[in-house]
Amino acid sequence: MQTIWLSGAEWLAVLRIGLGLWWLESWRHKDKKGWFERGTGIAWAADVAGKHKWTAVRSGFDTVVAPRPKAMAYVVVYAELALGLGLIVGFLTPVALIGGLLLNLLYLVLMIHDWAEQGQNAMMALISLIALVSMSWQAWSLDNAMGLFL
Repeated sequence: MQTIWLSGAEWLAVLRIGLGLWWLESWRHKDKKGWFERGTGIAWAADVAGKHKWTAVRSGFDTVVAPRPKAMAYVVVYAELALGLGLIVGFLTPVALIGGLLLNLLYLVLMIHDWAEQGQNAMMALISLIALVSMSWQAWSLDNAMGLFL
Protein backbone atom coordinates (compact mmCIF):
# COMPACT_ATOMS: atom_id res chain seq x y z
CA MET A 1 0.00 0.00 0.00
CA GLN A 2 1.36 3.39 -0.94
CA THR A 3 0.32 6.44 1.03
CA ILE A 4 1.39 10.05 1.39
CA TRP A 5 3.03 11.35 4.57
CA LEU A 6 2.04 8.51 6.95
CA SER A 7 2.08 4.73 6.60
CA GLY A 8 -1.17 2.84 5.96
CA ALA A 9 -1.30 1.69 9.58
CA GLU A 10 -0.79 5.26 10.79
CA TRP A 11 -3.61 6.59 8.56
CA LEU A 12 -5.88 3.89 9.98
CA ALA A 13 -4.85 5.01 13.47
CA VAL A 14 -5.81 8.57 12.49
CA LEU A 15 -9.23 7.25 11.42
CA ARG A 16 -9.60 5.34 14.72
CA ILE A 17 -8.56 8.36 16.80
CA GLY A 18 -10.92 10.61 14.83
CA LEU A 19 -13.78 8.21 15.56
CA GLY A 20 -12.78 8.27 19.23
CA LEU A 21 -12.88 12.07 19.21
CA TRP A 22 -16.35 11.90 17.64
CA TRP A 23 -17.55 9.63 20.47
CA LEU A 24 -15.90 11.89 23.04
CA GLU A 25 -17.73 14.89 21.56
CA SER A 26 -21.01 12.95 21.72
CA TRP A 27 -20.35 12.46 25.42
CA ARG A 28 -19.11 16.02 26.05
CA HIS A 29 -22.08 17.84 24.58
CA LYS A 30 -24.70 15.78 26.44
CA ASP A 31 -26.57 17.57 29.23
CA LYS A 32 -25.54 15.13 31.96
CA LYS A 33 -27.74 16.77 34.58
CA GLY A 34 -30.71 16.39 32.24
CA TRP A 35 -29.87 12.78 31.45
CA PHE A 36 -29.14 11.70 35.04
CA GLU A 37 -31.47 13.84 37.15
CA ARG A 38 -34.43 14.58 34.88
CA GLY A 39 -34.21 11.57 32.56
CA THR A 40 -34.41 13.70 29.42
CA GLY A 41 -32.38 11.42 27.14
CA ILE A 42 -34.27 8.23 27.92
CA ALA A 43 -37.62 10.08 27.88
CA TRP A 44 -36.83 11.36 24.39
CA ALA A 45 -35.82 7.86 23.26
CA ALA A 46 -39.01 6.42 24.79
CA ASP A 47 -41.06 8.89 22.76
CA VAL A 48 -39.20 7.93 19.56
CA ALA A 49 -39.51 4.20 20.31
CA GLY A 50 -43.20 4.52 21.19
CA LYS A 51 -43.95 5.92 17.72
CA HIS A 52 -41.66 3.51 15.88
CA LYS A 53 -43.18 1.60 12.96
CA TRP A 54 -41.42 -1.63 13.91
CA THR A 55 -42.99 -3.61 16.74
CA ALA A 56 -39.63 -5.15 17.66
CA VAL A 57 -38.20 -1.70 18.43
CA ARG A 58 -41.17 -0.72 20.58
CA SER A 59 -41.27 -4.01 22.49
CA GLY A 60 -37.48 -4.17 22.80
CA PHE A 61 -37.36 -0.68 24.28
CA ASP A 62 -40.24 -1.49 26.64
CA THR A 63 -38.49 -4.68 27.78
CA VAL A 64 -34.88 -3.49 28.12
CA VAL A 65 -34.83 0.28 28.61
CA ALA A 66 -38.18 1.44 30.00
CA PRO A 67 -38.02 -0.58 33.25
CA ARG A 68 -34.62 0.93 34.17
CA PRO A 69 -34.40 4.45 32.75
CA LYS A 70 -31.83 5.80 35.24
CA ALA A 71 -29.45 2.87 34.77
CA MET A 72 -29.81 3.04 30.98
CA ALA A 73 -29.03 6.77 31.03
CA TYR A 74 -25.73 5.99 32.75
CA VAL A 75 -25.05 3.12 30.35
CA VAL A 76 -25.53 5.29 27.27
CA VAL A 77 -23.61 8.32 28.52
CA TYR A 78 -20.66 6.41 29.94
CA ALA A 79 -20.54 3.99 27.01
CA GLU A 80 -19.91 6.98 24.75
CA LEU A 81 -17.15 8.21 27.08
CA ALA A 82 -15.54 4.75 27.28
CA LEU A 83 -15.70 4.33 23.50
CA GLY A 84 -14.12 7.71 22.94
CA LEU A 85 -11.27 7.20 25.38
CA GLY A 86 -10.66 3.60 24.33
CA LEU A 87 -10.42 4.50 20.65
CA ILE A 88 -8.26 7.58 21.20
CA VAL A 89 -5.62 5.73 23.22
CA GLY A 90 -6.16 2.42 21.42
CA PHE A 91 -7.00 0.34 24.48
CA LEU A 92 -9.14 -2.77 23.93
CA THR A 93 -9.66 -1.34 20.47
CA PRO A 94 -11.51 -4.29 18.87
CA VAL A 95 -13.92 -4.36 21.82
CA ALA A 96 -14.49 -0.60 21.52
CA LEU A 97 -14.98 -0.82 17.76
CA ILE A 98 -17.53 -3.64 18.04
CA GLY A 99 -19.29 -1.85 20.91
CA GLY A 100 -19.39 1.40 18.95
CA LEU A 101 -20.63 -0.35 15.84
CA LEU A 102 -23.46 -1.97 17.81
CA LEU A 103 -24.36 1.30 19.55
CA ASN A 104 -24.47 3.14 16.21
CA LEU A 105 -26.63 0.41 14.72
CA LEU A 106 -29.01 0.66 17.70
CA TYR A 107 -29.16 4.45 17.25
CA LEU A 108 -29.68 3.96 13.51
CA VAL A 109 -32.60 1.58 14.01
CA LEU A 110 -34.21 3.64 16.78
CA MET A 111 -34.02 6.86 14.78
CA ILE A 112 -34.89 5.31 11.42
CA HIS A 113 -37.05 8.33 10.49
CA ASP A 114 -34.64 11.06 11.66
CA TRP A 115 -32.61 11.66 8.52
CA ALA A 116 -30.39 14.23 10.23
CA GLU A 117 -29.08 11.53 12.59
CA GLN A 118 -28.84 8.76 10.00
CA GLY A 119 -25.79 10.18 8.24
CA GLN A 120 -23.80 10.45 11.45
CA ASN A 121 -24.68 6.97 12.65
CA ALA A 122 -24.09 5.38 9.26
CA MET A 123 -20.67 7.03 8.89
CA MET A 124 -19.61 6.17 12.45
CA ALA A 125 -20.68 2.56 11.89
CA LEU A 126 -18.77 2.42 8.60
CA ILE A 127 -15.63 3.85 10.22
CA SER A 128 -15.94 1.32 13.04
CA LEU A 129 -16.17 -1.54 10.55
CA ILE A 130 -13.21 -0.30 8.49
CA ALA A 131 -11.11 0.31 11.62
CA LEU A 132 -11.97 -3.17 12.90
CA VAL A 133 -11.25 -5.19 9.76
CA SER A 134 -8.07 -3.20 9.05
CA MET A 135 -6.82 -3.74 12.64
CA SER A 136 -6.37 -0.01 13.20
CA TRP A 137 -4.66 -0.65 16.55
CA GLN A 138 -1.42 -1.59 14.78
CA ALA A 139 -0.08 1.96 15.23
CA TRP A 140 -0.31 4.54 17.99
CA SER A 141 -2.19 2.36 20.46
CA LEU A 142 -1.77 0.89 23.91
CA ASP A 143 -2.93 -2.42 22.45
CA ASN A 144 0.07 -2.45 20.11
CA ALA A 145 2.46 -1.34 22.86
CA MET A 146 1.22 -4.16 25.10
CA GLY A 147 1.20 -6.75 22.31
CA LEU A 148 -2.57 -7.27 22.42
CA PHE A 149 -4.67 -8.40 19.47
CA LEU A 150 -1.72 -9.11 17.18
